[in-house]
Amino acid sequence: MPLESSSTSVPPCFPSVSPSVPDDIANSSPPPMSYITSQEMKCVLQWFASWSGLQWERFLQDLVAKAVLGKMQSLLDGLEQLSVSATSQPPCIFECQLRLWDQWFRSWAEQEGNDCVSQLEVREADFGAKFYQAVAVSAGKN
Repeated sequence: MPLESSSTSVPPCFPSVSPSVPDDIANSSPPPMSYITSQEMKCVLQWFASWSGLQWERFLQDLVAKAVLGKMQSLLDGLEQLSVSATSQPPCIFECQLRLWDQWFRSWAEQEGNDCVSQLEVREADFGAKFYQAVAVSAGKN
């Protein structure tokens, strides 16, 4: 039985090696969140679930400051909290979590930050209500 020489045909038992992206994925927007960002958000949500009421309030202040563009006062307030002293104690776990949160949030796209707020709101509706109220007050829309 002679073998047919066909350089352009692919045997039916081998699938095409060219990538195929479904239209609903190729045309969707925004792009999917990166794995690293999704893991960072999971950490924040886990931390949030373990924080006390006072820690929630501190986080809320930070989140509102990030949400309201041009809020210079929050930047100045943050600078006041920085101090270098020989007698100062190392930061507590909560302070370390807030520092990581700040670094991560600044690296996220706007939509990713919005997704994080939405997930926080789903987990704790009261926190979401306080957040939107504080944003409205900070933006002068009360």
